[in-house]
Amino acid sequence: MTVIVLTNCPAGVRGFLTRWLLEISAGVFIGNPSARIRDVLWEEVLQYTGQGRALLAHTDNSEQGFTFRTHDHAWHPIDHEGATLIRRPDPTARATTQPAENDTPSGWSKASKRRRFGRGR
Repeated sequence: MTVIVLTNCPAGVRGFLTRWLLEISAGVFIGNPSARIRDVLWEEVLQYTGQGRALLAHTDNSEQGFTFRTHDHAWHPIDHEGATLIRRPDPTARATTQPAENDTPSGWSKASKRRRFGRGR
């Protein structure tokens, strides 16, 4: 079983995938191609995705019974003692790394500051 999920990808990629997989929802493709075809499909998706994101999940002969690959996702798969887990970005770390409003360079307009730091400030 193979599942490919596309987000913000060109329509041509979606049309290409419908040759081998069934699109069960917008950007969600499912099917049972051979491993060789699956790898060729994934390479094509990587080549033509552009600014979009892609996720491939397929059955595998592992303890979990499946494996997955990602392209341009904030969540990344990591191997932890033989099990593949998802590492999500820490929202608190992102908030602390953003500069304070008074750290902005001089010459920024108020509208630019609002866009960058949010409307609440």
